[in-house]
Amino acid sequence: MCRNIKTLANFAPPATDDEVHASALQFVRKLSGTTRPSRANEAAFNLAVEEVTAAARRLIDSLQINAPPRDREEEIRKAKERSRRRFA
Repeated sequence: MCRNIKTLANFAPPATDDEVHASALQFVRKLSGTTRPSRANEAAFNLAVEEVTAAARRLIDSLQINAPPRDREEEIRKAKERSRRRFA
């Protein structure tokens, strides 16, 4: 999986549309092997991003999770600590 795609489910506050779109964009970039499509492929690329965004939003909204929501700030702090230990 692409390292830039982050978990978006079960956060307080919930994932924004921009976060879902950014993850979809990363996913389509990974699948297509390009960060910027040619003009000939631009429409197909953009359509794929929109369809993946819609599917991801439906998935996140339909998940039933029994665990308490995770705190975004705490998860960021943990990630920074892991990175610090890894690259220290």
